[in-house]
Amino acid sequence: MSFIEVRNLKKSFGPLEVLKDLTFNVEKNDVLAIIGPSGSGKSTMLRSLIQLEEVEGGSIAVDGDHLVKDGLYAKPADSKKIIAKMGMVFQQFNLFPHLTVKQNLELASKLVKKEQAKEYSDRSIELLEKVGLADKRYEFPSRLSGGQKQRVAIARALMMNPDILLFDEPTSALDPQLTKEVLQVMKKLAEEHMTMIVVTHEMEFASNVANRVIFMDKGLIVEEGNPQEVLKSPKELRTKQFLNY
Repeated sequence: MSFIEVRNLKKSFGPLEVLKDLTFNVEKNDVLAIIGPSGSGKSTMLRSLIQLEEVEGGSIAVDGDHLVKDGLYAKPADSKKIIAKMGMVFQQFNLFPHLTVKQNLELASKLVKKEQAKEYSDRSIELLEKVGLADKRYEFPSRLSGGQKQRVAIARALMMNPDILLFDEPTSALDPQLTKEVLQVMKKLAEEHMTMIVVTHEMEFASNVANRVIFMDKGLIVEEGNPQEVLKSPKELRTKQFLNY
């Protein structure tokens, strides 16, 4: 069984079908890049994996456990355990402005995991060092650049020791220089074999870091394969149009 299995996923907002029978797998250590035009359902699909959006049909299984099976969700306690295997990094950072960088990282560990203060304090510093921001631990988010905020958000997602990281357009709000520093952190995670699903417009990242690419359009998976196949030699006309081939 694959690490993540998505089968026949369906989601609508009123009369608008946003996800139309999506089926795909993610293997352990995969870096899967999801590309496609705005409004194609990429973010909705990603949010569905952690039940920020509830689907009307289909199945999602993570490491053999079903979050939703044939449109029916697991019990809340079981869903919570499954979702805890995944960490999410959002486009808009979602940091708490009244907390320092270090406090932002430690809040979930304190409230959810009920860990000892020294344990989560040590880990927060270790992760801030990993993303190159240990010197900013006592700063408030308002004093950080967009790239620094996003690196803090990545460190915060890692605090819960997830098996999978989900990224929803993590660089779309950043200028090219700040984008580069965030992508470097993500590349390092990939080199450490973190399983990642990345919704992105960064074709260079998809080409050089991802080992699989899915192209979505109008709620459908149009094409999927390795980066060489999808980005360099696309077969489908819609993929070619999107990539300007």
